[in-house]
Amino acid sequence: MDSRATGQSLSSGPSTRSRVNALEDAARRGAPVLDVVVPVYNEQAALAGSVHKLHRYLSETLPFSARITIADNASIDETPRIAAQLAEELDGVRVVRLEQKGRGRALNAVWANSDSPVLAYMDVDLSTDLAALAPLVAPLISGHSDLAIGTRLARTSRVVRGPKREVISRCYNMILKSTLSAKFSDAQCGFKAIRADVAQQLLPLVVDTGWFFDTELLVLAERSGLRIHEVPVDWVDDPDSRVDIVRTATDDLKGVARLLKGFAGGTIPVDEVAAQLVPRSVTPPRRGAHQLIRFAVVGAISTLAYLLLFSALQSMVGAQAANFVALLVTAIGNTAANRRFTFGIRGHGRRIRQHAEGLLVFGMALAITGGALASMHALVNPAPHWLELSVLVVANLTATVLRFIVLRTWIFHPNR
Repeated sequence: MDSRATGQSLSSGPSTRSRVNALEDAARRGAPVLDVVVPVYNEQAALAGSVHKLHRYLSETLPFSARITIADNASIDETPRIAAQLAEELDGVRVVRLEQKGRGRALNAVWANSDSPVLAYMDVDLSTDLAALAPLVAPLISGHSDLAIGTRLARTSRVVRGPKREVISRCYNMILKSTLSAKFSDAQCGFKAIRADVAQQLLPLVVDTGWFFDTELLVLAERSGLRIHEVPVDWVDDPDSRVDIVRTATDDLKGVARLLKGFAGGTIPVDEVAAQLVPRSVTPPRRGAHQLIRFAVVGAISTLAYLLLFSALQSMVGAQAANFVALLVTAIGNTAANRRFTFGIRGHGRRIRQHAEGLLVFGMALAITGGALASMHALVNPAPHWLELSVLVVANLTATVLRFIVLRTWIFHPNR
């Protein structure tokens, strides 16, 4: 552990460093290799026990120097007094006091000014088993990864939590995958680490000061072509958690919309970060906005072809049969076009499987359009041709949104 400090003020952080081994970097500057930040707000009940447990683990288990930084987010209970006492009592524990609330604000402030080459944070309740800490930071210390996150959604993770939080977590990550092309599996787990040189480049771009901070940091890192290491964790839900789920979810959705707008408008300079940190041989992933534009073009052509086929067949075989044939033909063409132009997949590998899965999407689209036609005919019979086409256009737009989500998060997902 490193020497202790209490009530440390924030000063200017270290400049961007070359990617050397973190052990050598820390030894050269006389700093702890790892700085573990524990952000707290009114945690007088849990703070002492958790810090003692974490301190024992760091001292007895890790083969390198480490420090604990208690980041006090303007607590108004006994938390500041307890934190100061811990810093006085335990070697390698310090306190940084911030006069404004916000977990993201605390992490940004402490990480930006830490002298350690590897930075981490964990929730004060220690819901994540500490045995995952060494695997979390090892690839960052060696320089083989840029960020690392604990994931509760891996097959080998052991998680104890209620069904409500499980559903919310999985739905949130599905939103990130479908809207922002996120490839990391768990944005919300309070167990993450980052190299200091990477943090110096990314933190100035992170706007959020609350719970969306983690997601924004990860999305920016991924869009910059940085390497994110995932560690399956054992995790037990804290029954006393005071997180406002509704407010947090609302803020997260606003954050997603802000990032989408920034990427689409080119106002988030991820290319500059990539130029600073990513080797030239590594190409950042294709932007989600570009995928969306290509998908929209393919979808517009497919919809036009569908309407032409439907109009040609409707008088001969009836509306439902014409809908089936037109949708089947254009679905096959749509899958092939999106495979090639939207998601950039070439060659014959997995093509048959992807087309078979595309037919499942066709089945969903058929149910949507067929159900819309049946409902319309139940209300208006006989229905004029213009009304049928209008209903089908709306139904196809709904099916198109569903198709894009399924293609992006399942059929053509790069991690499959």
